[in-house]
Amino acid sequence: MRIVIAPDSFKECLSASQVASAISEGILRIFPEAEIICIPMADGGEGTVESLVAATRGKIIPASSLDALNRPIQSFYGVLGDGKTVVIEMAAASGIELLLAEERNPMITSTFGTGLLIKAAMEAGYAQIILGIGGSATNDGGAGMAQALGFGLLDINGQSIGSGGSSLGKLHIINSSNVHPLLRNVKISVASDVRNPLLGASGATYVYSPQKGAAPEILENLETNMAHFAKLLKIEFGEDFANFPGAGAAGGLGAGLMAFCEAEIVSGFELISQLTHLEEHISVARLVFTGEGKIDSQTANGKTVSGVAKIAQKHGIPVIALAGMISGDMTEIHDLGVTSVFSIADRPMSLEESKERAAELLASRTEQIMRLIIDYKSK
Repeated sequence: MRIVIAPDSFKECLSASQVASAISEGILRIFPEAEIICIPMADGGEGTVESLVAATRGKIIPASSLDALNRPIQSFYGVLGDGKTVVIEMAAASGIELLLAEERNPMITSTFGTGLLIKAAMEAGYAQIILGIGGSATNDGGAGMAQALGFGLLDINGQSIGSGGSSLGKLHIINSSNVHPLLRNVKISVASDVRNPLLGASGATYVYSPQKGAAPEILENLETNMAHFAKLLKIEFGEDFANFPGAGAAGGLGAGLMAFCEAEIVSGFELISQLTHLEEHISVARLVFTGEGKIDSQTANGKTVSGVAKIAQKHGIPVIALAGMISGDMTEIHDLGVTSVFSIADRPMSLEESKERAAELLASRTEQIMRLIIDYKSK
């Protein structure tokens, strides 16, 4: 039996590769002869580098950077198997998982470290960059990233505005005279499946900042600052980036990358599925496993589970989806091609326990599913 395992990560818990490994363990307990093809997926967030480097037989390159609070960290980027393309995930520098819960505050967090990773890749001689922008801790519109690449973001007195979403309202002028000379020779493709605009009720601040530690009373301030920032971007670059689909991704980093780096936003899932030859593998499988930390009404809107299911449905292959948490009506999920959805929990438990036992629970739930399949086959 040929089985494809193509999960996303379980956020703040297991990487997509670790999820795939746990599911594989559960399968092999019952079907030791199974041919298993693990394709860890990502949509531009955590695990993007790992997925693409593994799929293309590339390599991981260590790189010094800063976290979202501008503290030194040892980070990394990947070089794909073609030896020409770099893949960076902003979560490896400006990511929320690198901060303690009490440290998360988009008023002060910055994308400067992401800019440093771009700079390191350029200076290493790479001119083609795939940048995954999921898992951010920031709401600075990509201002920190721009500063790391040499853009001067100056206040009315000609001084740097500083870092974080609180600083954007002070911006008076954008100085491009000291931009890194290699930037204009680099093509950056932004891997993201977030389609939110920069501003408004469905924009970066109101939708995502509360998840990053923003208290309700500071949302209006963050939004006002971002609107001012968007106005200055339009003046400097001659284009209104605020309403572009994906401009609000990663706290507005999507807009910043389009403005400062002339980047193109592409579907993270589609990009990764192409590079990993996902459809080719699924088309000759007997069964597909996928999953993510939470499956709910949002899962149908372009996330990994729905993307995998659509491909499998096209080829008539059954899909089993596993999740740490299931919420809401699954009708739309089934309509997309998911045959069955299972929670990995084996009893009522806290979120903390579920995270701690996630690999064990994944393997156990998969084993039980495979026991049902082998019992059916034996009759």
